[in-house]
Amino acid sequence: MIENLSYAAAGVDVEAGERAVELMRSAIDKAGRPEVFGDFGGFAGLFDVSALKNFNRPLLATSTDGVGTKIDVARRMDIHDTVGIDLVAMVVDDLVVCGAEPLFMTDYIAVGKVHPERVAAIVTGIATGCALAGCALVGGETAEHPGLLGDDDYDIAGAGTGAVDADKLLGPDRVQVGDVAIAIASSGLHSNGYSLARHIAFNVLKRDVHDHIDEFGRTLGEELLEPTRIYSLDLLALIEEVEVHSISHITGGGVAANVARVLPEFASLKIDRSTWAPQTIFDYLVKGGNVAQHEAEKTFNMGIGMMAIVSAADADKAIASLARRGLASWVCGTIELRADGEMGDAAAKGGKGGAVTLVGAHS
Repeated sequence: MIENLSYAAAGVDVEAGERAVELMRSAIDKAGRPEVFGDFGGFAGLFDVSALKNFNRPLLATSTDGVGTKIDVARRMDIHDTVGIDLVAMVVDDLVVCGAEPLFMTDYIAVGKVHPERVAAIVTGIATGCALAGCALVGGETAEHPGLLGDDDYDIAGAGTGAVDADKLLGPDRVQVGDVAIAIASSGLHSNGYSLARHIAFNVLKRDVHDHIDEFGRTLGEELLEPTRIYSLDLLALIEEVEVHSISHITGGGVAANVARVLPEFASLKIDRSTWAPQTIFDYLVKGGNVAQHEAEKTFNMGIGMMAIVSAADADKAIASLARRGLASWVCGTIELRADGEMGDAAAKGGKGGAVTLVGAHS
């Protein structure tokens, strides 16, 4: 005789999910905007788009992303809020590069088993990130997948929406010969290259996340979990103060490929490595894994989180604006006319773009 089965017997704990929602509610309440309509907990998040009535021609911008294998470090450390900040950063920092103000986000968390405190910590981090980005967290979903994911396994993803007036849209068409590239420092690895970073740290160097590393002044896990910098409010402030032509978010694919995609095809940019010294984590991984320079530069951000293209006359003003908001930045190159056949270090992600080459040696 077949026993009476239930959802719980199949591995889905509805009560644990409800407990997680209650634990995260106070954090979500802090990640709002006045345009959010209705209470948390509905089937859909609502946002009052009459907020866009002052736009001449409002364009909606959308982006979706995840955190990748950095989650493995979070599990090893049993620290789960910082990856929520990473998730927001990876989404909103993609929105702001076109000049869009991030408005709201939704998240998706897939787990093998709902651990209410863990899920609440993840969402608390997402809510913290939204507050830092100036956007609202209007909804999300936590899905329990027993049999597909292990009890301690999880993955997170998010989607965000922003808005920009059409006449303020940033992009390659604004870039001119003679413009300068301003590199903006990253907070570390951000959320890219962790498959290689983890392999070097855990398999090649045989280190544990709890090992104290003198070069970092903290444990390996703490260094690897350093949250991705959220630049959205900083760059929106910069756009208000300076005529920014284009911005690149340095994510997967490295510096050259990501910067090339925000340059016109006629443009060439030689990025001078001597203008900055990457943070210690990059040297640690490159030397520890005997990683070739070109391989490191197409995997990691190498200390640059964003790149802004402005006129040479506005460079000092731009650097001062970023400094007031606690961001280190510097001129790393000048836009030139591309030579016939010039290819650059990497093709622009997604297709057409300029030629970007890294030259010289790091200071």
